[in-house]
Amino acid sequence: MQNPVNRFKQALREGQPQIGLWVHLASAYSTEICAGAGFDWLLLDSEHAPNDLRSMLAQLQAVAGYPDTHPVVRVPCGHGHVGTTLIKQYLDLGAQTILVPMVDTPEQAHAVVEATRYPPHGIRGMGGARASRWGRINRYTQEANEEICVLVQIESQEALNKIEAIAAVEGVDGLFIGPADLSASLGHVGELNHPAVRAAIDDAFARIVKTGKAAGFLTADEELSRRSIEQGVTFMAVGLDVNLLARHTSALAARFKTS
Repeated sequence: MQNPVNRFKQALREGQPQIGLWVHLASAYSTEICAGAGFDWLLLDSEHAPNDLRSMLAQLQAVAGYPDTHPVVRVPCGHGHVGTTLIKQYLDLGAQTILVPMVDTPEQAHAVVEATRYPPHGIRGMGGARASRWGRINRYTQEANEEICVLVQIESQEALNKIEAIAAVEGVDGLFIGPADLSASLGHVGELNHPAVRAAIDDAFARIVKTGKAAGFLTADEELSRRSIEQGVTFMAVGLDVNLLARHTSALAARFKTS
């Protein structure tokens, strides 16, 4: 049995835009519906959604039936708390791509990469479990490092100041701009479209692209999504499952209820 090739990582290296959806519902049932929609990738969230290892396993198993859609797992750690054990556990479940929030410095980025690599290139514990198909992938521990994709979130003024240094860390494949926390860090809580926030994001895109690493972003604004892709964003999340459900259920109810 062969170790699966991370086609998402390959696409980022080649500069091929990858269109994704943020998945918050923490349900294998709804995640499978999203997996069949035709997105290149789904973000399975453990930072702000009520996921644990078992619910994440079920979602990874659900997405596995749709090989054209790649699961990206966001781990619940950041601001210097690398979460080495959690990263190891998510990788052992079979996740090949992780997104780590609140990475502010190149030192933190390096620690994240180390947590995803087997020795001698890192400190990941020698396991594998589902990722190695329970030992059926004979060379999993020798080949896994090459297929792991590490994405880090830029969500603070400090991180903005150090974009080039973070991007230069070997093993970092992409830098994702988190607009909500970034707006708060810049003194404009909840004002994602404040001119200062937009200017900082636009500047960050240009700087990330210049480093040669992939830039990522999330917005439910279709016009802004298209503009971001034109600016060089490679992995673009164009919506969130919870927002879609909330918006469309509210609209449906409103069409049939009188005031």
